[in-house]
Amino acid sequence: MNCWHCGAEIEVQERVGFRDYCPKCDRAEHCCRNCEFYDRTYNNECREPMAERVVDKERFNFCEYFAPASERRVSGASSGSDPRQKLEALFKKKS
Repeated sequence: MNCWHCGAEIEVQERVGFRDYCPKCDRAEHCCRNCEFYDRTYNNECREPMAERVVDKERFNFCEYFAPASERRVSGASSGSDPRQKLEALFKKKS
């Protein structure tokens, strides 16, 4: 798993503890932003329909549905996901 905030790789043994913190940036590991079910486009920003609402997605919580995210999600990363750049690349004139 990678930390949602700094991108540091975090090795998960059996499970992420409720009060585990990232060794690099000291942010909570067991939070919505590090969860596989976190999705800003869903109701309550969670794809798990049975999960209780969590208001602060960046703080630790006691959600039993938490699963470490498999993809890399870093808050400051812009890995070419700018929509304008994608459109310009799509409609770029070929010389």
